[in-house]
Amino acid sequence: MSRLDRRSFLGVTLGGTLALTLPVSARAQSRRLGKIEYGVASVDAIYATAYVALRKNFFEAEGLEVAYLNSQSGPRSKQMLAAQQLFVTTTGANDSIALTLSGKPSVIVFGLDIRVGFANILVNKELHDSGKVKRLEDLAGQTLAVTQPQAATWLMAVYILDKVGVKDKVTIRGLGDFVTMMGAVKTKQAAATMATVSMIDKAREEGWGVPLFDVTDQAAWARIFGGDLPGVCCYVLEETAKKRADAVQAFVNGMVKGADFVNTQSAEAIADVIYADYLSGFPRDAVVKAIGIYKNNWWNRTNVVSRESYDRLLGIMGGGRQYSDDELRRVPYETGVDMGFVRKARKL
Repeated sequence: MSRLDRRSFLGVTLGGTLALTLPVSARAQSRRLGKIEYGVASVDAIYATAYVALRKNFFEAEGLEVAYLNSQSGPRSKQMLAAQQLFVTTTGANDSIALTLSGKPSVIVFGLDIRVGFANILVNKELHDSGKVKRLEDLAGQTLAVTQPQAATWLMAVYILDKVGVKDKVTIRGLGDFVTMMGAVKTKQAAATMATVSMIDKAREEGWGVPLFDVTDQAAWARIFGGDLPGVCCYVLEETAKKRADAVQAFVNGMVKGADFVNTQSAEAIADVIYADYLSGFPRDAVVKAIGIYKNNWWNRTNVVSRESYDRLLGIMGGGRQYSDDELRRVPYETGVDMGFVRKARKL
């Protein structure tokens, strides 16, 4: 595939599917299980496993033709999945639970990480250096940007603010996507934003932002979250997992191959595969650095979402933050997660 310039990159990833040119044999093989639509909630190095699987035609090798779409947020992805405009999506794990509770049962079939890579909080450097916002508690009276209300970024914001006692004192503002969120902090329309590693690196490089909460800080993570947590996952409708199990298995097989690639290759080698087509909106050095951090700290090496981490997520969503504890009892691990596809792919 030819290299995409920034304008083409944004036009494709924000506007719809990315058409991949495949060898004739791969296209022929992909017809065996048909075509599916795959939505990913945003554009970031955190989704490197998916980008690798797409770019290296791992899905096609499994007999599945995959059309990729930047679905732009967790809530939008949920809506598209519920309407069967998407076959599978990758967003925050809480979105799958929320979809089930809204009346469209879905199941998590693949885990990408064991720590939430977008739970960082990035603050405007001028506000930080002036002493106005030096600690999480100082966000009281300020505005914090997220993608959308009820999205995974929103949930992380609510939980962190609740843990430090200022949840009801901060204005949480949904701005749609990571680029807009960064722009709001840069121009001080928001004091801070939920952020990925790539966003933090971009802010540091340009000199307008610093991290207020950093998920790579082990002590800070343990203080707020306490242990492993599924951040980003792949999920499908429950009926899809039952009626089209062969296609779901082929998708998971492709993702496992993508995960094995990112787990065994250097950050530079991973960037060589995915940067031009998916991440050219970020400085390449920042992408390589982010991939290295994700790879060394919290990508899920087995892709199995454990009961313990899932239950920890339910605890974060509960307590009235997103749902009541009674509501969440309707989505136990046994119904909210199906790791059979991963276990079969990995022969576990």
